[in-house]
Amino acid sequence: MRSSTTLVWALGATLAMARPTHKTTTATKATATVWQPAAGSQLQMILSKTIDTSKSLVPDVGIFDVDLFDTSSTIIAALKAKNKKVICYFSAGSYEPNRSDSSDFTSSDLGKVMDGWPDEKWLDIRTANVKSIMAKRIQLAADKGCDGIDPDNVDGFANDSGFSLKASDATTFVKYLATTAKSKNLAIGLKNALAIIPDVVDSIQFAVNEQCHEYDECDVYSDLTNQGKPVFNVEYPDSAPKVSTSDRTKFCAAYDGVTLSTTLKTLDLDGWVEFCDGTTATTSTLS
Repeated sequence: MRSSTTLVWALGATLAMARPTHKTTTATKATATVWQPAAGSQLQMILSKTIDTSKSLVPDVGIFDVDLFDTSSTIIAALKAKNKKVICYFSAGSYEPNRSDSSDFTSSDLGKVMDGWPDEKWLDIRTANVKSIMAKRIQLAADKGCDGIDPDNVDGFANDSGFSLKASDATTFVKYLATTAKSKNLAIGLKNALAIIPDVVDSIQFAVNEQCHEYDECDVYSDLTNQGKPVFNVEYPDSAPKVSTSDRTKFCAAYDGVTLSTTLKTLDLDGWVEFCDGTTATTSTLS
């Protein structure tokens, strides 16, 4: 989610499986299940660069979160060949002028410029056109072989979006995305938007959070973790990439009843990552 007081991501990810040459039968579709990541799973998020899969892949985690548009199906297939799950990121609640489908939005879909992101504008997530575009993005994620999606910026109701959005509008929108994702056998996560967790917890498979330690709000994820669903928490220490002991202690603190999968990253979300046990890694990237 983008917020007027916190940094968000504009990141996205995809992962590609080899496609069968035969037609999928109705029976096969009926037995397919949506991936449910395990609580406590760790992930690496890289949204500003492209992973170089020709190099040794580090860190040794099972999940990579990458940009939907910038990550090719070839890279996703290579990640899958290394037994990785891939979550694909895209912005579901904001207009970005540099995306391949940007021209599909109408002027009435676009709201105010996002604070801190002068090239982006809030979207009216209530319109049929916005929902249609997001459905096509979810189809793209399925076509590329992603295992799940990470739709960002669904919290326009908590920001000066230019629309009279309510939390209930975000709930309706996220449930629409979840239903569409499920029809493509894709898992879906809730990005930030903490206020609607109780309303969508049964519709999502995981959450992606930014800075809940920073703002002392991680406890609200108990509804999710009580169901055994993971919360992938990303914190941005000022001392990164040379994280101080005090910062690591602060951002890796335990919350009663909440199991978090916390990673420490720099704001540009490149290949560098540190985990709460103090281990670090830098994923090789092409750009």
